[in-house]
Amino acid sequence: MAKANLMDYEKALELFEVVIGLEVHIELNTNTKMFCGCKNDFGDEPNTNVCPICIGLPGSLPVVNRKAVESSISIGLALGCQIAPTGGFSRKNYFYPDLAKNYQTSQFRDPIAFEGQLEVEVPSGNKFTVQIERAHMEEDAGKLTHIGGSTGRIQGAEYSLVDYNRAGVPLVEIVTKPVFGVGAEGPELAAAYVRSIREIVKALGVSDARMERGNVRCDANVSIRPHGQEKLGTRTETKNVNSLRSIERAVRYEIQRQAAILAAGGTITQETRHWHEDKGSTSAGRPKSDADDYRYFPEPDLVPVEPSHELIEKLRSLLPENPADRRKRLAGEWNFAEMEFRDVVN
Repeated sequence: MAKANLMDYEKALELFEVVIGLEVHIELNTNTKMFCGCKNDFGDEPNTNVCPICIGLPGSLPVVNRKAVESSISIGLALGCQIAPTGGFSRKNYFYPDLAKNYQTSQFRDPIAFEGQLEVEVPSGNKFTVQIERAHMEEDAGKLTHIGGSTGRIQGAEYSLVDYNRAGVPLVEIVTKPVFGVGAEGPELAAAYVRSIREIVKALGVSDARMERGNVRCDANVSIRPHGQEKLGTRTETKNVNSLRSIERAVRYEIQRQAAILAAGGTITQETRHWHEDKGSTSAGRPKSDADDYRYFPEPDLVPVEPSHELIEKLRSLLPENPADRRKRLAGEWNFAEMEFRDVVN
């Protein structure tokens, strides 16, 4: 795979404004899956934690996992979100081998939590307020392992193996609004934001948050536009980046790659992209679909989720201290002039 031409990072920032958006997927650590009674265990023998519901056999009927709903509400409250009085599920239709049903059960029009925000501090000490559009519940897909070929991706592989143990595991997807004005610190902000989300869900106890296992994964949306232009540029979405270092590197790479293309008179393709840690680059995946292409429609086999006011307030009362606030408090109490808390980069 040939590495794309890249523009010098400082030059790219002189010519273009960077806009980023982040979608963070959190696997919940419930005992069972989102819509069935199969175990939610990592590392079991492939295709042993499956049943007619999570592989979508005809006539099977899902039931919502109450604990997953409560964990999702707790995440929303910790992010300052409003909690929806009613949250419905939809079928997100697309074919891929890791979804035996040919659709994903997700929330579309009625997310469980919406309109939140999170203050994030980058290594320079600058602070950004990231606006959160929504946090919605859905199920994870299975795991594909591509055999043969040079990239480890489906393109060029001789064959693929699929493990459905992960299919149906509860997920919360946290989606930001476009983040403007990030300047040179966009890559650092992306990594710091995901670190903050990871710390919060660990403090809540709702996820093991092990990035090397895929408990926390980030889809990084990057677009650039000439300074002064109001219309957003065409975005790319680098999928399933699962380390903090890689998130920062992938965002920086995309800024430089897109800048080189636009400066040369080319156009950006709206697509998903894959991050290659060994090469330090992204490669094209598939054209990025818009919501209409998924043919969402309400899930007919599930009733809406309607959390009571009493449940929401109970979960609010159980929220732990925000990890960032706790660090500041301890720094003051212990009379440290400066404290650095570095997470393990997987």
